[in-house]
Amino acid sequence: MTRISAAENHVMEALWASGSMSADEIIAQVGTAQGWGEATVKTLIHRLLKKKALQSEREAGRVRYKPLVSRDEHLTLESQTFLDRLFGGELAPLVAHYARHRQLSADETARLRKLIEEMEAGDD
Repeated sequence: MTRISAAENHVMEALWASGSMSADEIIAQVGTAQGWGEATVKTLIHRLLKKKALQSEREAGRVRYKPLVSRDEHLTLESQTFLDRLFGGELAPLVAHYARHRQLSADETARLRKLIEEMEAGDD
């Protein structure tokens, strides 16, 4: 899967939330929120089509766009890219970095412990 830029991600988030939108709907939702004009949003849609992250289909005489990439697939790629680039692909140094540089709440600590326990239980 090809990486999705930060700007393209705004379009994808709108589509993941709605499932399918016309260009006008994307422009109204994303363009307005980001202060982008019609041409900018259409350029982002075109890029996402070229990357095969979106598909277009004609519905009731209008072109609608829907995601071909799930949000989960995108998060997995972006997370792994981040880990690879900054932490050698390892999760423990990332968690250690955050634990040293920002205060973890009791809830976050408990959630991390529970996650580790669930992962260990799954290794049986």
